[in-house]
Amino acid sequence: MKTKKKEVRNILVTGGAGFIGTHLCTKLLELGFKVYAIDNFATSKRSNITNLLKNKNFSFFENTIMNRPLMDKLIKKCDMVYHLAAAVGVKYILQYPLESLLTNLNGTENVLEFADKYSKKVIITSTSEVYGKHGKTLFKEDDDAIFGSTKLLRWSYAEAKAIDEFLALAYFKQRKLPIVIVRLFNTVGPLQLGAYGMVLPRLIQQAIANKPLTVYGTGEQTRTFTYIDDVVGAMIALGFEKKCIGEVFNIGNYDAISIKDLALKIKKATKCRASIKYVSYEKAYGKFSDEFEDMMCRIPDIRKIHKAIGYMPHYNIDQIIKKTIEYFKDKEK
Repeated sequence: MKTKKKEVRNILVTGGAGFIGTHLCTKLLELGFKVYAIDNFATSKRSNITNLLKNKNFSFFENTIMNRPLMDKLIKKCDMVYHLAAAVGVKYILQYPLESLLTNLNGTENVLEFADKYSKKVIITSTSEVYGKHGKTLFKEDDDAIFGSTKLLRWSYAEAKAIDEFLALAYFKQRKLPIVIVRLFNTVGPLQLGAYGMVLPRLIQQAIANKPLTVYGTGEQTRTFTYIDDVVGAMIALGFEKKCIGEVFNIGNYDAISIKDLALKIKKATKCRASIKYVSYEKAYGKFSDEFEDMMCRIPDIRKIHKAIGYMPHYNIDQIIKKTIEYFKDKEK
């Protein structure tokens, strides 16, 4: 492997002002690392990193991973890269398909190219979307992927992230670049925005405001939700475990729930008196509804990551809802 023997001190986080990126930067700083972060605020907020900017070990660059000279410079000075920067959220992907594809494909290519140039380890953040649309309920890392038609732009994100994985694995197999790929399943918690299709913060914000909770489709869709602290802890552990190099890992939770039941739990936890309002996909996505297709069930098999680093999520859905409600209520004060 090309991993340098020296101790890891400096870490680059792309997408470092995003929901997951901010939490990752915070934890890395707590662990004593010097953290460099880059973000263009396309789907994140500057307020996320207000406190981090006060830390002398945090250096932030408001820019894009498409800036090749800057990425060359940042990767050269760091010992490890956590690559989170991506266009995310179903609504954002449908609204900006071209920008999303270019960012998710060319941006990752830049990261891997310069990481290879300077022999730096890369942890690539992928998604459960790469499993596509087949009828399985429990998804294992080496399962086949089945994608929808290329006419449905909804699948462009999944296919782009799959290409990112292929590219990373090709660098590992042909150039011996140390990489780890993590596939995330609905990470949730403080700082997450509901604006781009993320269901949990949207429903909680509606309930706190005592407004109808909008559930798309029938509400029978089943998902799992993983609290941000569990995800960040797993990402850091995978990044520093040598036997994980060249491997793909699901990070998620077995605690599955339908969106309808999720809304009912949120109503009860917030004591919201408003009703649950079922909204058709045609109405929810408007002119983009023809480009959308939903999956009824998506649950991760997490036996591989458990065997590798002993990972098991600490937070169940009730705890996740409670902590996220507390965050939004504190935010209103």
